[in-house]
Amino acid sequence: MSAGASRKDFVTDQEVRWCPGCGDYAILAQVQKVLPELGVPRENFVFVSGIGCSSRFPYYVNTYGVHGIHGRAPAIATGLKVSRPELSVWIVTGDGDALSIGGNHVIHLARRNLDVNVLLFNNRIYGLTKGQYSPTSEMGKQTKSTPMGSLDRPFDPLALMLGAAATFVARGIDVEAKLLQGLLRRAHAHRGTAFVEILQNCNVFNDGAFDALTDKASKSEHVLLLEHGAPLVFGAKRDRGIRLRGRTPEVIELGDGLGEADCAVHDETDSTLAWVLAHMAPPEFPTPLGVLYAVDRPRYEEGVAAQIAQAQAKGPGDLAALLRGGDTWVVS
Repeated sequence: MSAGASRKDFVTDQEVRWCPGCGDYAILAQVQKVLPELGVPRENFVFVSGIGCSSRFPYYVNTYGVHGIHGRAPAIATGLKVSRPELSVWIVTGDGDALSIGGNHVIHLARRNLDVNVLLFNNRIYGLTKGQYSPTSEMGKQTKSTPMGSLDRPFDPLALMLGAAATFVARGIDVEAKLLQGLLRRAHAHRGTAFVEILQNCNVFNDGAFDALTDKASKSEHVLLLEHGAPLVFGAKRDRGIRLRGRTPEVIELGDGLGEADCAVHDETDSTLAWVLAHMAPPEFPTPLGVLYAVDRPRYEEGVAAQIAQAQAKGPGDLAALLRGGDTWVVS
């Protein structure tokens, strides 16, 4: 706990302006619940966002925050973390903000392995601009900008981050409070870029996109909860599992000679398995939730600090000599 802090210490006096019923409320509540548990002084948290419904987040968390421009939150966060590595930096973004105009920035953030946390709210639609299709909308999606159905193959955010060499890749969902809290704690504890996709309902422009994963009667048949070292088993009676044939997954019915020992075992350090899990999708497969991948790798800001120290060890710099050194021209 941060010096006796509680959830109310992270609540601002700003009116929360999301549509009633929006999944963002649930995410905000879990973030405000977890932050005081992390042992970080409130003034050392910084939330950085871009543009979109999710990007209103810094107004609602009583910490330092930057409401940036469209897609550029990773660039702002990079400069912040490199210059102030002691800060706990969180990027809040959406599927449009991060994967459309911000796609270039987010992949380079991941490959550099900067020690920041990325929360990507994925509702598979542009909510703020009133219902156009997004980079994660399914093919055939009819929206205001695709009245005949989208022809674009959607991005898989988790696969994209794995391809960009992210060191922590996870997925949660807005209404699963305990799961989301656990992922937020894991993301904070991870040293490197922690990427958490949060499936989130937009009840105005894309209502019910994740009903199969949240409906109490059906979710056990459609969700694969990941636990490191545990077999990939799902179903209301834990009677179904995932078996691998080489790199190809298949759903098996347990019983009649097949048991949990025949299922693949989750290993967060296995990049091949993480890639397989990231590509598993309905209706053929359940949707994996939890940590897909978590490994250690040197962090970008540490490398920058080491280079600065190496340069400083050579003696004091001379800015005037630097500006006048090399090829120069006199303009008259």
